[in-house]
Amino acid sequence: MLVRMTRSIIAMPRRVLLVAVVLLALCGVYGIGAAQHLLSGGYSDPNSESTQAEKVLDETFNRGGVQVVVKLDGPAGMNMATDPAARAVGGDIVRELSATEYVQQPILAVWTSPSLSSSLVSRDGSSALIIATLSGGEELAPAHAEEIEAKLSGERQGISIRVGGQGLVFSQVNEQTSKDLAVAEGIAIPISFLVLIVIFGGAVAAALPVIIGIVSIVATFALLRFIAVFADVSIFALNLTTALGLALAIDYTLLLVTRYREEVAGGMNRDDAIIRTFATAGRTVAFSAVTVALSLSALAIFPMYFLRSFAYAGLGVVLVAVLAALVLTPAILMLLGDRIDAADVRKPLRRLFGRPEPVIKAAEDTWWYRAVQWVLRHALPVAAVTTAFLLVLGAPFLSISFGFPDDRVLPPSASAHAIQQEIREDFEHDLSSTVTIVASGAVDPAQLGDYTRTLSTVDDVGSASSSAGTFIEGKQVSPGNPADTKGDVHIVTVATDREPMSDAGLDQLESLRDVPVPAGVEVKFAGVAAANDDTVSSIYAHLPWVLAVIAIATFILLFLFTGSVVMPLKALVLNILSLSATFGAMVWFFQDGHLDALGTTATGYLVATMPVLMFCIAFGLSMDYEVFLLGRIREEWLRSDGTRAANDHAVALGLAKTGRVITAAALLMSIVFAGIAASEVSFMRMFGVGLTLAVLMDATLIRMLLVPAFMRLLGRANWWAPGPLRRLHDRFGLSEESPVGDDSEVSSDHTASPVTPRIR
Repeated sequence: MLVRMTRSIIAMPRRVLLVAVVLLALCGVYGIGAAQHLLSGGYSDPNSESTQAEKVLDETFNRGGVQVVVKLDGPAGMNMATDPAARAVGGDIVRELSATEYVQQPILAVWTSPSLSSSLVSRDGSSALIIATLSGGEELAPAHAEEIEAKLSGERQGISIRVGGQGLVFSQVNEQTSKDLAVAEGIAIPISFLVLIVIFGGAVAAALPVIIGIVSIVATFALLRFIAVFADVSIFALNLTTALGLALAIDYTLLLVTRYREEVAGGMNRDDAIIRTFATAGRTVAFSAVTVALSLSALAIFPMYFLRSFAYAGLGVVLVAVLAALVLTPAILMLLGDRIDAADVRKPLRRLFGRPEPVIKAAEDTWWYRAVQWVLRHALPVAAVTTAFLLVLGAPFLSISFGFPDDRVLPPSASAHAIQQEIREDFEHDLSSTVTIVASGAVDPAQLGDYTRTLSTVDDVGSASSSAGTFIEGKQVSPGNPADTKGDVHIVTVATDREPMSDAGLDQLESLRDVPVPAGVEVKFAGVAAANDDTVSSIYAHLPWVLAVIAIATFILLFLFTGSVVMPLKALVLNILSLSATFGAMVWFFQDGHLDALGTTATGYLVATMPVLMFCIAFGLSMDYEVFLLGRIREEWLRSDGTRAANDHAVALGLAKTGRVITAAALLMSIVFAGIAASEVSFMRMFGVGLTLAVLMDATLIRMLLVPAFMRLLGRANWWAPGPLRRLHDRFGLSEESPVGDDSEVSSDHTASPVTPRIR
C-alpha cells in the first residue's frame, strides 16, 4: 500500500503540494489562537476524594474555588492589625472583593477574623493578607485573578498592595508558557537548520525537515484547538507539539533522504530510488510512528487531563508528522531531483581549503564499522561496564519523591512566587496549607464540636474551625460560623504549620484522617496536602496499567517487525536501564537541588505527573531509534546464511549504515528539547533537560555500545522465536525489506533476494 501511495504521489507531485499548502493555511488560521483555548491545570484526579470534596464546597457552599491572596505591606513599625489606616484600606479592599460576582465568601481578613491573626498578619506586624477564592475553576479563575491584580495593585495611604495566590500562579504560568514556547522555537528551528546544513551539506536538503516540522506543528495546533472544544486540554501540550513535531520530522526526513541518496548513489534513477526508499525506509518510518504513538497513547489511561492532553498532542503530532513525511517528502524529492543537493556549502569550503572531492566508501570501510567491530570483540566488558555506569547514574532514582506543583514552578522574579515565598518566611501559618474537611451526615453540634476539638489537638495544627466553634489545642477560643453548616453537610477547616508537600505534611494528613469520625458521618478531605496525596496515589494506581500497555504493545510490534521474541525483551530491558539513569539525574538535579537545581527552585520533590510523562515520551523515542537500527540490521540478516558470524556482520553493517543517521537525529532532537530546557517554568525545564539526556544517552551508550554488545553475546539467539510464533510472523509480520521478487515494488534490476535464516 505504501508503495502504491508513493507511486501516486510522484505521478502528480505539484497537485499534492498544492493541496498541502491549502490545508496548511487553513490549519494555521484556525490553530493560531490555540493557546487561548487551553488550560494550565489538570494535575488532579477528577474522581479522587479531594476533588469530590471541592465539588461539594463549590455546589453547596459556593466555596473551594481557586485561591487569590492580596498582600498589604505597611511601613516599618506599622501594626497592620490595629493601625487605623491599615484597617481602612483593608476594609475597602474587602468591600470591593465582596462586590465582585466571582469572588466567593468568606473573605478572610484580620479585621473581620481576628482569631486568624497568626495566619493573616506577619510576625513583625507590618504585613497583612486578605484571602479569598474565585469561582470559575481552572478555566476562568486565572483571568479573574488578573482582573483583581489590575484593579487592586498599587499603593493606598502609604500601604503597598500586591496580588498573588494560586489563581495568579495559573495566569502567570500561562503567560510564561507562551513566552517559553516562542523562545523554544527561536532556539530549535534556526539552530536545527544550521546543523542540518552541516549534516546534509546543502541548504535545500536541510530545509526539508524544517518544512515537515513546521507543517506538523501548525496542523497539530489546529487539532488541539479542535479537541479543546470537547475536552480539557493543558496548555503545556503546545510545548510537546513543538518539540516532538520538529524532532520527528527531522528523524523521519533524515532517514528518508539518506536512504534516497544511498539508492541514487547505487545507480537507481529518480523514480526507482524514491519508490525503493519508501518501500524500505518508508516502512521503517511508518512502523516507528506506530511505536511512538502507542507509547504516548498510554497516557490517556490517566484520569488527569494534564497527562491526557499529552496523549492527544502526541498522537496528533505523530500522525501529522508521519503523514507529512510520507506524503510531502516523495513529492518534493520528485520535483527537485538532483537539486535536493543544491546550495551545497561543502563544495566551496573544499575549494577554499584545497580538499579533494569525497570518495564514497563501502560501509565496511567506515569509522562506524570499525568502532562496532571493536565493541563486538569486547562485548562482555563493554556490556558490564556500561550497565554498571547506568546503574550508578540511576541510583538517586531510588529516593524519588512526588509532589504537587505550586508557585515555585515559576521563576523567583514572578510576583506570584515572590509573594508566596514571603508568606512562607514571614507568617506563622500559611492558609494555603489549610486542610478542609467536608463532613456529610446528621450530627448534633456537640458531636461536631468534639470532632473539631480533637482535630485541633493533632501535632502542629494551629486551629480547627467549624460551625460548632474554633478550637486551638483542644480549647474553644471563639464561636463557630453558622455558614459552615448547610443541612447535613458541614465544613471543618484545619490550619497547619506543616508544608503540605513535605513528608511531615502527609504524615499530619494521615493523623487527621485517623481522628474518629462521629457515627453516621462521612468525611472527605480537600486542600493542597489532600490533593497531592490523592494525585500521587492515582498515578501509582494507574501506572501498572500504563506500563503493561506500553510493554505489551512494544513487544508485539517489535516481534512483528523482527520475527524474534528475544529482540523485544532486550529492547525493553535496555530502555528501562537507560530511563532509570535519566530519572536518577532528574532527582539529583531538580529534587535534591545539586548545581542550583539548574536555575530552578528545588522543592525536595518532583512534580508527580512529569516522570510518567517523560517515561512515555522517552520510551517512544527510544523505540524510534530501535526500529531505525533493527530495520537495517534485519535487512542484512535476511541476506545472510544465518550463522553466528553472519549475525555479527549484520549488526556491524546495520550500525555502520545507520550510526551516522541515528547520531545526527539524536543531536538534532537534543537541540529541540534543549529549547524547552530554556523554559522558566521549572517542571518544563526538567522535561527539556530530561529528554535531552535521555535522547543522547539512548543514541550513544545504548545504541552504539549496549545493543551491539548484547547482540554479540546472544548470537543467533537474537532471532529466535517458538515455532507457532514464527509461523504467525511469516503470515502477519512486518518487514522493511520489499517482498521477494515483487517487481511492482521496485525495479527488478535492484531487488535483492534475501534468504530468511531460521533459528530453532
